Amino acid sequence: MLCSMGRDMSMEVRVEAFNALGKINVVSEDILLQTLSKRVLAITKEKRSLGQCPAEQFEILASNVAGVLVHGLEDEFYEVRKSACHSLCTLTIISAEFAGEALNLLMDVLNDDSMFVRLEALETMLHMATYGHLKVQGTHMHMFLGTLLDSNTLIRSATRRILKLVKLPNIELFRLSFDSLIENLEKHPQDEADIFSVLFHTGCNHGKFVVSTINEASEEIDQASEGKLGFDSTRVAALLVLAISAPLSHGEHFCSIPPRIFSYAVTLLGRISRALTDIMDQNALLAYLSQCSISTTFSATELNIRRGEPCLPVANIEIPNDSSNEINGSTRTSLQQEKDGASELQSWTMREPLELAAPLGGSQVEVHDEVMKPINLILAKVKDIWSSIHSGFTNEVLRTLRNFKEELATFTSDSVGTIGAVAFTLQYLQVIKQLAKVWEHFLPAKKLCSSGLGELDLVLGKLDMRLRELRSTFTGLSKEQELQILELVLLTCTLRLCKVEICCHFATLKKLSTTVSRVESILKSATIEPTIFISEVGKLLCLNETSSSEASCNPFMFKELLKHFSLSQFVLCGRLDQIKAELTIPDNDSENPLPFVSRLPVGIPCDITLHNTSNENKLWLKMSMDDESTQFVFLDLNLYGSSDKVRKFTYVVPFYKTPNAISFTLRVCIGVECLFEDVLSVKKYGGPERELTYLCQEKEVHLSMISAH
Repeated sequence: MLCSMGRDMSMEVRVEAFNALGKINVVSEDILLQTLSKRVLAITKEKRSLGQCPAEQFEILASNVAGVLVHGLEDEFYEVRKSACHSLCTLTIISAEFAGEALNLLMDVLNDDSMFVRLEALETMLHMATYGHLKVQGTHMHMFLGTLLDSNTLIRSATRRILKLVKLPNIELFRLSFDSLIENLEKHPQDEADIFSVLFHTGCNHGKFVVSTINEASEEIDQASEGKLGFDSTRVAALLVLAISAPLSHGEHFCSIPPRIFSYAVTLLGRISRALTDIMDQNALLAYLSQCSISTTFSATELNIRRGEPCLPVANIEIPNDSSNEINGSTRTSLQQEKDGASELQSWTMREPLELAAPLGGSQVEVHDEVMKPINLILAKVKDIWSSIHSGFTNEVLRTLRNFKEELATFTSDSVGTIGAVAFTLQYLQVIKQLAKVWEHFLPAKKLCSSGLGELDLVLGKLDMRLRELRSTFTGLSKEQELQILELVLLTCTLRLCKVEICCHFATLKKLSTTVSRVESILKSATIEPTIFISEVGKLLCLNETSSSEASCNPFMFKELLKHFSLSQFVLCGRLDQIKAELTIPDNDSENPLPFVSRLPVGIPCDITLHNTSNENKLWLKMSMDDESTQFVFLDLNLYGSSDKVRKFTYVVPFYKTPNAISFTLRVCIGVECLFEDVLSVKKYGGPERELTYLCQEKEVHLSMISAH
C-alpha cells in the first residue's frame, strides 16, 4: 500500500509515503530488491508459481512494488527525491545485498540539481558505512570523489566525513583519494583544516599505504625543506600531514618513515594543530612530533601507543579500541584477513572512524530539525575559515561567505524557530565579513592604499553596527552564545585601540570596560570557562585602571592581545526569535502624495506590524528629510496589546517640521534602542538616549502642499 502511494498524483502524498517506507524495520529481502527494479524479478515470479498468492493479487502487488524507489529517486520534485533517499537509510540496514544495489542509484543521485538531494544521498551513504553496508566498487570512485569539488561546502564536508570511515583495498585507490583531496584543497583553500583532519584519519587507517607513498615522495619533501618548493605548497603540506599519521596506524607493521619528515612537519605546527583539535592540542602535537623525529625505525608500541590508551605520556591522544565496535563485526573480520594477506578485496570495506575526544564545552548538541543541521554545519565551516582570515586570504573568505549565504537562501522551512536561526546565521555571516575586511588592515605584509585609514574606520563602524544588531534583535540566545558575541565586541574594541590614528580611545575604553563587566557577570552566573583572549583583555583592563591615562592608550599593548584571539564555533540549539518590524504607508506614492500645509504639523498614517517584541523594548519611529531635519517619536508598546509574538496596529505619526516647499519626501523607519549601550553624550531633544538598531527598511513618504483656492 505504501509503495502504491509512492506513485500518487499528489507530491505531498508521495513525500509522506517514502517517509513512511523509511520507518519500516522488518521486510522481506525479495520485496526490497523488487523496489529497485521496474521489471518483475525472477525470484518474485517464483513466489507466484509456488502459489503463495492468487495470480490477480500477485499482479497488483508486483506492480505496486516494482521500481518504486527508482521512481522516487527520479521524481520531478526534489522533496520527493530527498524523501526517497532518506528512506534508504533504514532499508539498507536490513539487507546488505539491497544496500549494494541501492548504492548504484545513489551514485547517480550525486549529480542531482538539488543540493538537498545530493546532501541526503551522502548522508545515506554515511549511514550505510556506519553499519558496514557501504561497498563502493572501483567504478564508483571517480563519481564519488568528484563531489569533493562541488561548489557547495556542505556537500564537500559530507564527502570528507565518509572518507574518514573508508578502508581502501589497494594503494591505487588510496592515492586517487589523496589526489582528489589535494584538488579539493587547491580549489577551496578554506577547507584546509577539515582536509588535513581527513588526511590524518585516513593515514591512521592505511599505515602501509602511507609509508609507501611518503618514501616515494621523500625527495619532493626534501626539496621543499631546502626552499625549492616551500612548505606552503599544497601537496607538500598534505604529504606531511599524511606522514605524521603513520605511527598511529592500527597495524603492527613498523613505520619506516625518515625521522626528518616529522621535523619538517613542525614548520606547519599551527595549521596542523587547528585541524587536529578533536584529537590533541598544539603542545601534545609538538611533543609527538619531537618524539617521532628522534627514532629512525619504530612501531606503535615503541611510541607507547596502545588501543584505548594515551599514545604519549605527554600527549592527550586517544586511539580507540577496535573491540568497542559493536555494530560492525564483519568489518573487523575483513581487516584481519587483509592483515594476514588472505583477502583480495574488490570493494571498499568500511570501518569505524577514530573516536574523537569530546570538544571543549561539553557534549555535542543534538539537532533534529532538518534545517538546523546544515545551519550548524555552515557555522562549523565559518570557524574553519578563521585561519584564512588570519593569513590574509580575504577574497577567498568573502567568496566562501557568499556561498554560505546562497546556501542559506535555499532553506525553505516554515518553522518559526528555524526562520529566526536562518536570520541569525545570515547576520553572523555579515559580522565575519566585516571582521575579515578589518583584519586585512592589521596584516604586517599588507600594503593598503593611502585611504586605508578612512576605510578602516568605516569598516569598523559597520562591524560595530552588525554586532549591535546581533545583540539587540534576537531573543533566545544562551549564556554561552551571548558570551561568544561579547568576545567579538571585545575584539572590535581592541582593534580600534590598536590604531593610534583613530581618535576615539576614551569612548572605546569605556565600552571595553562595560563589555568586560557583562562578560564577568555571565561567567559568574554560568559554568563557562573564559577563552584566553577574554582573560587577557580583563588583565590588561585591570592594569590600565591602575596606570596613567597615557599608558592606557598605548596601542602596542592592545595589539599584543590579537595574538590570543581565535574564532570559536557557534552552535545553534533551541529556538531563536528575531525582533523585526514591517512598516507600510497605505495609498501613498509619488502619484498619490499626502497633503500638508507648510509650517504646520502633518499626520503620517503608518500600518505597523511588530514581531517578537516585549513591553521592555524601547521602540522609536524615526522621520527625516535630511541629516539636519530629523524627528523621533516614541512607540509606547503598552498601548498596543500584550507581549504577543505579532502585534498589528495603525498609528498616525505627527511630523512637525514641514518645510516651506511645494512638495517633499520623508524617510520613515522603526528602530529599537540598544539598552546595553552607554547613554549618548549628545542627545537630540526628544530622541533616544542610546544607539538605535533599525528593524525595517526605510520607507519613503511623499507629501504635496495643499493648493490655495
